[in-house]
Amino acid sequence: MTAMTETTAGQFWDRVARKYATRPIGNMAAYEKTLAHTRAYLKPTDKVLEIGCGTASTALLLAPDVAQYTASDISAEMVAIGREKTVAAGVDTVINVQGALGDPALGPGPFDAILAFNMLHLVPDPGEVARKAHALLSPGGLFISKSACISGWRTVLWPLVAIMRLFGKAPYFKLMSVASLEGQIRAAGFEIVESFDPSGSPLGRFIAARKR
Repeated sequence: MTAMTETTAGQFWDRVARKYATRPIGNMAAYEKTLAHTRAYLKPTDKVLEIGCGTASTALLLAPDVAQYTASDISAEMVAIGREKTVAAGVDTVINVQGALGDPALGPGPFDAILAFNMLHLVPDPGEVARKAHALLSPGGLFISKSACISGWRTVLWPLVAIMRLFGKAPYFKLMSVASLEGQIRAAGFEIVESFDPSGSPLGRFIAARKR
């Protein structure tokens, strides 16, 4: 079975967006640790782009720490919910846009930081995303991500995931190790400055990488 294209991935997330928006955060301690480590790299003058932002929940928490924050997603429904939440919060530094990395709608850059939380394992080629991010970052800019890295014995349930995908019940999911993901990010022109698991599990590998 071939991987989801951006169009079909967008359709999947459009369909589940409203339900997704009501889901509580599974591990609040890990989420707050991720936010804290991300904030440590951001400056009040930064221009930030988040890709795969979902309903912009993280964007609204990080936006007060920077000058401008573009929250983007390929799902029109996710972006619509994000706009609703942004208006309700009264945050004027967040720009909600639909599109994939490299689309004109996201802006030409350069950006001081590009964030990709819980999305690199949902694309066929994380290295391509890293290369596009590198091209849009200012010198010394940061590419910060958190990704599920599943390999080895953890792939035992993969056939079940494949069946769920076949029936449209799950999105595309890429199996990759931490070493593989780090290698792809380095190959895209980054120096990894921090890499750890906020939850103590490979299901949420936080990587901060600086453009060389």
